Amino acid sequence: MKIIVTSDNHGNEEVLDYLLETYADADLFIHCGDICLPPDKYPQFKTVKGNNDFYDYPEELVLDVEDIKILVMHSDVFGYYHREYKLVKKAQSEDCQIFCFGHTHVPMIQEDDGVVLFNPGSMVRPRGGSNPSYGIITIDDNKEMKFEIKEYQK
Repeated sequence: MKIIVTSDNHGNEEVLDYLLETYADADLFIHCGDICLPPDKYPQFKTVKGNNDFYDYPEELVLDVEDIKILVMHSDVFGYYHREYKLVKKAQSEDCQIFCFGHTHVPMIQEDDGVVLFNPGSMVRPRGGSNPSYGIITIDDNKEMKFEIKEYQK
């Protein structure tokens, strides 16, 4: 199974179109918030509400994919102090093995206490010295998971 993960495009449709065209074979598209577009514009994405979204998106989603639970949130509610600890505890409280999140615009792949924290960064407004990016999660038939941050180049 191939899952494309993005976040924080802030209304830029070009990057979402790129993902849909480039990864037409993907099984699932996840958007971690700040899409800044109406829900009917990109129904292909499972999208959560970001701090800049004014449309009706859920605050969080729990997706069951191949018997692996994925929590999706924007993560702006967690602040910056002890952030990773809070993210891990939230994922554990939802019995999730993966936590896909955005808000920081900084890509991250970090495993902690049985939870993989996965932030795809931002394709249009990267921060922290990172390049424009998105993520790919691959889950094989043996439930082995592979996480990648892919650099986006126009």
